Amino acid sequence: MSRPRLVATDLDGTLLSPDGTVSDRTRRVLQQLDAEGIPVVFVTGRPIRWMEMLWSDVGGHGLAICSNGGMVYDVMRREVRNALTVPRDLALRVGETLRRAVPGTSFALEKTTGFAREAEFASRHPDSSGIPTGRLEAIFDDRVVKLLALHDEIAPETYWRQARELVGELVEVTWSSQWALLEMSALGVTKASTLARLCVDLGIGPEEVVAFGDMPNDIAMLEWAGRSYAMAGGHEDVRRVAGDVAPGNDEDGVAVVLSDLFGL
Repeated sequence: MSRPRLVATDLDGTLLSPDGTVSDRTRRVLQQLDAEGIPVVFVTGRPIRWMEMLWSDVGGHGLAICSNGGMVYDVMRREVRNALTVPRDLALRVGETLRRAVPGTSFALEKTTGFAREAEFASRHPDSSGIPTGRLEAIFDDRVVKLLALHDEIAPETYWRQARELVGELVEVTWSSQWALLEMSALGVTKASTLARLCVDLGIGPEEVVAFGDMPNDIAMLEWAGRSYAMAGGHEDVRRVAGDVAPGNDEDGVAVVLSDLFGL
């Protein structure tokens, strides 16, 4: 297989070290790829608000796919290039279905303009002041790119599989965290679908892409890319579909593989 023309990588559990930072070794590899004109696209479930500290690691330019494919962000311009929003009627149907079938479910929203949540949705942030709060019906608008559902008492994978059975025909349901937090995008919107559209714009085919991931929200992307790596220690479903396995993120696994592929 020829040398890849584009690198697509998940962040948490994949490119980032366990402490959530970019290691010096990984940063050097990204800088070398940038110097060679090889685009590195962060393809992440993270919203824009969790990305600011990472832009310098891609040289302050390029494109990032955030919110599991819900938006493409222009790093240099610091603006959303395009967004694929969740239809209100479908989201409210999802909310009603999950509340009825899985009591204790609460919701939050990732928007192109920020974050909003129901009061019952436990905040993972030290300071939640200023975050719009209210019932799902009240906080939902036409800028939502990801609907989040949280349950405090159900095992994460059990919740994920149950929700896919209940609402998988209405929205894309995935999961990438260590707790029962589901991420739902508009139907057909995945990391893979948005990456594929971006690559068409760049004149790059799937066979020219190498992709890295570790959790179920990466599966579609790894299946689409011509060359794919699951991280050692990643979810078993991810290891099953990936073409190969990279060392873990605690060993700079992405940097190790890229150094070999590109002769760095």
